[in-house]
Amino acid sequence: MPSPHLRPTVVRAALGGLCPQCGARGLFSGVITFAPVCKRCGLDFSSFNVGDGAAAFLIFIVAAIDFAGIILVELNFSPPWWVHILLWLPITFGLTLGLLRLSKAALLALEYRNEAREGTRQK
Repeated sequence: MPSPHLRPTVVRAALGGLCPQCGARGLFSGVITFAPVCKRCGLDFSSFNVGDGAAAFLIFIVAAIDFAGIILVELNFSPPWWVHILLWLPITFGLTLGLLRLSKAALLALEYRNEAREGTRQK
């Protein structure tokens, strides 16, 4: 196992999609799908369970951003309804995917750093 000072911080791991153990790129195999293992150090990413915590918080965060933006656009520009759809659907989709990727990576890095495992007792 690499020494602790070589491991990336949680923020760097989340922003760069880095392995929390060795710092190699490749935490994700898809847009929001974790790779099975790290190609450099062999850390098994499938042993971590970030669950739906990231998605639950993002629902509220993205909804608040969208709600504020929709109100500001409507009050300042009063565009037709279809402009709102053309504007806010891609923004919502992009925010959701981008923030979900960041939050899942951060949760995995925190789980690794704190040696948290599902169904185990910590001494």
